[in-house]
Amino acid sequence: MIKDIEHRITGIAFVAAALMLWLGWALSTHHIGEYIVATDFEAVGESVWYWIWMYRIHIFGWVITGVALFSLISILNKKPYSVLVLPGAGVLIIGTFILAIANAFYYNFGAWGVGQTAGMSPAEIEQFVHEISYTNHYVTCFVRFGRVFSGVGLVLLGAAFISWNLVSKWLGWFTVLLGLAPIVIIMGIPDGFEIYKPVFHVKAIWLLVMGLMILFKGLKTGREVS
Repeated sequence: MIKDIEHRITGIAFVAAALMLWLGWALSTHHIGEYIVATDFEAVGESVWYWIWMYRIHIFGWVITGVALFSLISILNKKPYSVLVLPGAGVLIIGTFILAIANAFYYNFGAWGVGQTAGMSPAEIEQFVHEISYTNHYVTCFVRFGRVFSGVGLVLLGAAFISWNLVSKWLGWFTVLLGLAPIVIIMGIPDGFEIYKPVFHVKAIWLLVMGLMILFKGLKTGREVS
């Protein structure tokens, strides 16, 4: 394992982000879709506090992803590769925090809505959902563009990996393809929410692989690491 403190902190952050993102999702009792719908409140209400904690873990997974990327920048902030690493990681961080904010909406409205809709009839719950539809659509736009911005950042970051052999070649190309996927799906396929779902799991795998690679092999920055 790399003993360099920069690599260790960065690698651990990537691994932690992957685990928190995916486990928070996998262990959740209910997954809200692209929009909050009336049936979400009943499903969330079946184990609301457990659901809340799993969602908190998931959201902090996005936050730790940002931390990992800032740590990556601290290692790669040097010429010549900073010309692609900085804008790539920067746009990816912007997209990541947009997704964190959007997920915080689903978390807040999901939990809040359980209390608000308690004792309501199905018709009243439908009316309640209709009343928050403007915010619902607004946040969905956040989700879509958070994913697209993240994709653009991954393409640039992958290009840096490939151009200067900062990581294994296959991981560089994997990063580029992972970035292109949300751009193609979201910009090219209307209402492609279901098609996008596997990309989230692949992104969690990418975070895990990046973390383990940084921990055990380090980044090929042209200087010795121990």
